Amino acid sequence: MQQATRRREARVLSVRDLSPHVREILIAPEGGAAPWTPGAHIDVSLPLKGGAQVRSYSLVGEAAGAYRIAVKREDQGRGGSRFMHALAPGAKLFVSEPKNAFALDYTRPAYLLVAGGIGVTPILGQAQALARHGATLRVALAARTRADILFHDDFSRAVGPRVECFVSSEGARIDAAREIAGLAEGGELYICGPLPLVEAFRKAWKEAGRPAHLFRTETFGSSGEFQAQAFKVSVPALRRTIEVAADCSMLDALEAAGVEMISDCRRGECGLCAVDVLETNAPLDHRDVFFSEEERRESKKICACVSRAVGGEIAIDTGYRPDA
Repeated sequence: MQQATRRREARVLSVRDLSPHVREILIAPEGGAAPWTPGAHIDVSLPLKGGAQVRSYSLVGEAAGAYRIAVKREDQGRGGSRFMHALAPGAKLFVSEPKNAFALDYTRPAYLLVAGGIGVTPILGQAQALARHGATLRVALAARTRADILFHDDFSRAVGPRVECFVSSEGARIDAAREIAGLAEGGELYICGPLPLVEAFRKAWKEAGRPAHLFRTETFGSSGEFQAQAFKVSVPALRRTIEVAADCSMLDALEAAGVEMISDCRRGECGLCAVDVLETNAPLDHRDVFFSEEERRESKKICACVSRAVGGEIAIDTGYRPDA
């Protein structure tokens, strides 16, 4: 069962393309947008195949009269981004109140903000807020192409020359060790982006002997090492075998079949939906950011919300036992 979240009806005010693959969507909930703090996100309920599914999107910038999100289209994904890209002004949605698991701490002597690709979405509001507070900060943005750098003008207005862009197609890449070396002792790092970027900075942070609690991250997971395909999931304790379509998550398929599950983020971050792997005849594609590399290699557990088997069948134990 997913943790109860109050959702309100909302409508799309406007849409605009930020890049060939990213679309900005302005959403107005009934009664007005609730205030939020930098780093917050909202959950959006989407009417996808198999019933309503939830997707989480970081709120862009500082609090205003509407929710501003940016969605990257993933053609090989489970359909959420394609649905969001098809929205037009006036479309109706159901959205949650803002929630924040990536909140700023304003007491540090300096800040390093790092974003890769669509990971700029929570970082922009953080940069704006820290600049208003007169904080010492640096912003490093990474992208594959110049067109993939999002909200550059907003960053420039907020922090001026303290933002630097690294475009890999132009031969420029972020040097994690150098960036961390330039951060004052006691400074805090906030990073959001693809898992390889986050892990590179995590490794450099540890090697530099920096305190773990000053490394703050929000990731948007992984698209996986394999293209999504259909597979079967069996729950021996319940004597059930369920088909999981290529465009459906294991968690959604289990819930649609009436299997009791516990979940929250549905982004592979919180680990609440993790289940024991009993047996599998196919490789497992771990797309979470909850388990360590070693745990993903061992494949004793799997996050049902994002990870999946590469075809074949996987047997799991959900831990749930019906009352006798």
